[in-house]
Amino acid sequence: MRVVVVGGGVLGTMHAREAVRRGHEVLQIEREAEARGASVRNFGLVWVSGRSDGAEIKCAQRARDLWAGVSGISFRPSGSLTVCRTEEELAVAKEAAARPDAAERGFQVLDAEQTRDRNPALRGALLGALWCERDAIVEPREVLPALRQELEKSGRYQFLGGREVRTVDSGEITDDHHETHSADLIFLCTGAWHSGLIRELTEDLPVRRVRLQMMQTEPLGVQLTTAVADADSFRYYPAYGGSAVEALEPQATIAQQHAMQLLMVQRTHGGLTIGDTHEYAEPFNFDVQSDPYEYLTQTVEDILGRPMPKITRRWAGVYSQATDPSGDGIVVRREVASGVHLVTGPGGRGMTMSPAIAEMSFEEIDR
Repeated sequence: MRVVVVGGGVLGTMHAREAVRRGHEVLQIEREAEARGASVRNFGLVWVSGRSDGAEIKCAQRARDLWAGVSGISFRPSGSLTVCRTEEELAVAKEAAARPDAAERGFQVLDAEQTRDRNPALRGALLGALWCERDAIVEPREVLPALRQELEKSGRYQFLGGREVRTVDSGEITDDHHETHSADLIFLCTGAWHSGLIRELTEDLPVRRVRLQMMQTEPLGVQLTTAVADADSFRYYPAYGGSAVEALEPQATIAQQHAMQLLMVQRTHGGLTIGDTHEYAEPFNFDVQSDPYEYLTQTVEDILGRPMPKITRRWAGVYSQATDPSGDGIVVRREVASGVHLVTGPGGRGMTMSPAIAEMSFEEIDR
């Protein structure tokens, strides 16, 4: 079978990988020379810990296992620490660790000494942390080229960058180079691109776009042995919902205004990726705002107990998030023509869940 995947981000690339794994011939088309969207503007976190019960945590757990088996990439099963600096925050960690599925999620409450033993770079004032063993890290700017290089070894994979798809019909695609590509099966994994061709193919798509801001620093100088979050992430991720979260002190004004949490990951070159904010109302600003960066910088320095390295890059990104509560809450899958399947809306979970989402796409079609 010949499969065409439109979209060069992680979701599209994992659909291409799954197709190759199943023995199919695959063509992947990307409108940019390289993917430039949310797939390369994120933390590279395979983030299992905070996922909601049901389909979401099941998908995240499966995806984490699949990531661990991907060849040719930097996969680090480093786990994460959500740092608690007040008794109220520590109470949320304890409530999470008392969940019936805490062991499956890899939850464990650590005191201050145990937290620093796990990650000696955390020298700031803290009372403890929630350790999440199942969380892991990949390199978002490196993983897509590495995946394509592995796929090319099959002899059944081709990538065409700098091609924008103009028409899609059952059995073929035409691009803006006036070339037509035949296909038995087509996946449209176009990320936050909801207009143009996508709008022509399907209306009333239950998705929204979300904008974020992040930053990158120079090397820290010491190893950050885990991913790190602050307790604002307790407010953000559904697994932590409960009476302890409701008892937290109000979030700082700037963090509340920008729907912020701190996530911090060390890259293989030693620098830190730090974020993030969330903006939901379009039209989005075209510039980045300084106040959230200043707040994040102070939070990082409080947790590390040392000055944050110099910021080398700041950026914004936009991702597509499913909004249909009647679905599985993970993605929107829609057959927009015979043999043409749109897959979109994983939200900030795309890097985490894309291997399992791709697997599920093929399983649904094969039923």
